[in-house]
Amino acid sequence: MANGPYDVLIIGSGPGGYEAAIRAHQLGLKTAIVEKNKLGGVCLNIGCIPTKALLKSAEVASQMRHLGDYGLSFGGDGAAPEVEVDFPAVVERSRGVANKMNKGVQFLMKKNKVDVYMGSATLLSGGRVRVEPSETMDGETVGEKTEIEAKHIIVATGARAREIPTLPVDGTKIVDYRQAMLQTERPESLLIVGAGAIGVEFAYVYHHMGTDVTVVELQDRLVPVEDADVSKELERAYKKMGVSVMTGAEVTDVDTSGDGCAVTVKTAKGEETLQVAQVLSAVGVVGNVEGFGLDDIGVEHERGAIKVDSMYHTNVDGVYAIGDVVGGPWLAHVASHEGIVCVENIAHEMGKADKAPHAVDYLNVPGCTYCLPQIASVGYTEAKAKEAGFDVITGKFPFTASGKAAAIGDQTGFVKVVVDKKYGEVLGTHIIGHDATEMIAEIVTARALETTAHEIMDAMHPHPTLSEAVMEAFRDAYGQAINA
Repeated sequence: MANGPYDVLIIGSGPGGYEAAIRAHQLGLKTAIVEKNKLGGVCLNIGCIPTKALLKSAEVASQMRHLGDYGLSFGGDGAAPEVEVDFPAVVERSRGVANKMNKGVQFLMKKNKVDVYMGSATLLSGGRVRVEPSETMDGETVGEKTEIEAKHIIVATGARAREIPTLPVDGTKIVDYRQAMLQTERPESLLIVGAGAIGVEFAYVYHHMGTDVTVVELQDRLVPVEDADVSKELERAYKKMGVSVMTGAEVTDVDTSGDGCAVTVKTAKGEETLQVAQVLSAVGVVGNVEGFGLDDIGVEHERGAIKVDSMYHTNVDGVYAIGDVVGGPWLAHVASHEGIVCVENIAHEMGKADKAPHAVDYLNVPGCTYCLPQIASVGYTEAKAKEAGFDVITGKFPFTASGKAAAIGDQTGFVKVVVDKKYGEVLGTHIIGHDATEMIAEIVTARALETTAHEIMDAMHPHPTLSEAVMEAFRDAYGQAINA
């Protein structure tokens, strides 16, 4: 006999899945969740959270090497300390942070009366899901064979690292982001293929752990989805810290037959071979659409993404999909918002909510990259705004002119704003610098409220703060910057 029936059953407990489950409970829906690995999904266990722990260790190591800049030293001689990196301990701390967050999700499921079924799910016809035992990333077998019945099934199975033929991941010499995060032996040299968020974040981590790092990017700049000015600033910062950068370059072959990796890189100048201990493939992600019955029940998907409408209905009645498995942007906060919109709409269709939710505004999604300097952006880049037909003005305020940045000892970067000349609409904002990822929320909120550049200029910003740079950048767009 099947368990249930539930109003909502969610397959996958990442940020999209578990937040959708909590919201469903709040709306009075009987809810269950199926997870084959660990509660919290990729983000909490082997993604967003533990990588930030690794980045913090790298940041502290960097700061310790510059204690003298702050009038501090060990031993009183003013010399920069020799920082010894215990790499296994760094990884262990990262795992501890992830495990703590995993326990937090377990608590939230109990608090919100969400039934949790551990195991691997398979979609069946008629609103049924079969669950069978599965093996977690820790090698533990979890779950038992059972069947669940639900009126509404939400697929939130996430994504995995994309593999390409020239980079066959073997888990030792050629690794993906999961192995790069979990390995306890630090490579002496590392070549990273791909300069998106994953690539540049791991470049920062491994560089400050003592690894010789080279970043290879097929396009002509680092973080190519960002504004071109941000890419230039990040490349300057990385080269200054000692990371080798190769843009407009393609890895055509990796020979792992020797002690390390012989990597053939093709550039405009020709081909060259680099000898490194390890290669990290950071060429993007692809949705997990295989192996759990999508095709058997007729759910349409294409190139690793399930097809959905604005309320996340698939083509099969009663089946929905959210998060990375529906395609980009592949961000945890996007998955969370999609999950909440999805269950709020289900509740509305069931007559348990007075109104339908607003669809997610994908033009107002903040993107954050947590290397140092940090990068955060929302809305149009300058180039994209012009392509869209806007008559734009831009403003920029450098952190070299910020009193707070000078006080904390990090004046790298700037705030750049893109504004519609006619109406003052905030088309986009791009920040690179210390705590950029904390600052971008002001612009996300401003855009959601349809605030104009003039109102941000007129809003009093506290002094001394990094956030003053936002106000000054908008002033600069109109020739009114005070401090630059």
